[in-house]
Amino acid sequence: MNILHYIVAAILCLGPLIAIHEFGHFWVARRCGVKVLVYSIGFGRPLLKWRGKDGTQYQLAAIPLGGYVKMVDEREGEVAPQDLPYAFSQKSPWQRILIVAAGPVINLIFAVLLLWFVFAAGGPTEQLNTRVGSITPASVAQQAGLQVQDKIVEVDQQPVKTWSDLNIAFVDRMGDSGTVALTVERQGQLKTVDLPIHEFMSVKGSSPFQILGFDSYVPNFAPVVGELVGDGPAIKQGLKVGDRIIQIGQTPIKAWTEVTNIVRASANQPLQVTVLRQNQPVHLTLTPAAKKPAANDPVNGKGQQPGVGQLGVIVKAEKFSVPDSYKETVVYTPWSAFTGAVKQTWGLSALTVESIGKLLTGKISLDNLSGPVSIANIAGETAKLGWKPFLSFMAFMSISLGVLNLMPIPVLDGGHLVYYTIEALRGKPVAEKNQQIGQNFGLVILVTMMVVALFNDLHPWVVFLRSAFLNF
Repeated sequence: MNILHYIVAAILCLGPLIAIHEFGHFWVARRCGVKVLVYSIGFGRPLLKWRGKDGTQYQLAAIPLGGYVKMVDEREGEVAPQDLPYAFSQKSPWQRILIVAAGPVINLIFAVLLLWFVFAAGGPTEQLNTRVGSITPASVAQQAGLQVQDKIVEVDQQPVKTWSDLNIAFVDRMGDSGTVALTVERQGQLKTVDLPIHEFMSVKGSSPFQILGFDSYVPNFAPVVGELVGDGPAIKQGLKVGDRIIQIGQTPIKAWTEVTNIVRASANQPLQVTVLRQNQPVHLTLTPAAKKPAANDPVNGKGQQPGVGQLGVIVKAEKFSVPDSYKETVVYTPWSAFTGAVKQTWGLSALTVESIGKLLTGKISLDNLSGPVSIANIAGETAKLGWKPFLSFMAFMSISLGVLNLMPIPVLDGGHLVYYTIEALRGKPVAEKNQQIGQNFGLVILVTMMVVALFNDLHPWVVFLRSAFLNF
């Protein structure tokens, strides 16, 4: 049932986005006088199909990872003489540009509408503000002089109000080296804190706040294990869900933050841990694995960077309330919600383009490419959190779909736009041979990206299964 939840969430997220994308092509094609033969949501064998009064075959196909609009086109087969005036290939380059661009553009418009609804619905909302709630000892943030209770008001001279704004601002620096300039409000005065970064967040799964060593308000959770993750050290070395950690080495433990601080600073170092299990003390030796260190991770006494220690443990969730000093009340009018939606769509579009550029130049690891499994996982998790997070993720996916399709890669809409723009400017089409070479090149790029993304999706499961069978 849990797997079904994720599958349904993924379909509910991606299905409408695919349908809207293809509808953009379909609607503009019809307005330009092009005859549409097939409007398909999904690829492969049709599961459900019907023919409309307009002569178009509408269908739902078996593979829900895309869709297509098939138009009358001389390049794809013989066209009946009576259909020639309605062929895509007979339209002007500018009309073809409009038809091709309509799919990605309508995805971006749909993202604005989704975010507008999310911002405007439900009245005032409370979000985490940018006040620092905790700082990891010996971290980049502590060494740079950031302090608990500092309220961050600017990142690289760009204003931030909420923790979400702060996260987006840091993600914008993904792959960069140098410094991130923070302007903080401390006891009524503004101060500047420069955080050094090197190949920032270039490794998949890197959290900017873990790398830099600070976080927002952290509730004082009891040190009780709530979940064991994947094939982490904890699950291999005897820790169990429900264990209450009471001592690490000679240090008594009262809060979960104490556990995380010790573990993060103890990569590849065995820790003598005492837990209460069914009210009986159990002694374990746990060795945190070392996450790949970044250049700005703390240096130990030997001048080495052991990386950040991880056990693969999640704290047991408890109800908690956030102090008012860490809250930001956000109120949207219909107009401010719309302008905010436009601004966020533009910002996320620019961030997507920038991230693709960093992937191509090697600033960001290819590990960051995600495929359908990751998308289904995030869709399922956001659906559990409520309709607002789910629609926000849906908007982000719509932006990604729109931007990626506008990339100038043959096979994608953006590649076709390049061909038709060249044709419009020079008065004749790009040679068919050159177009075919481009299509083949684009197909190689697309297939390679899909294979890498699928590998990234499945690799953790392969590692987990291999470990499970080896330990059986």
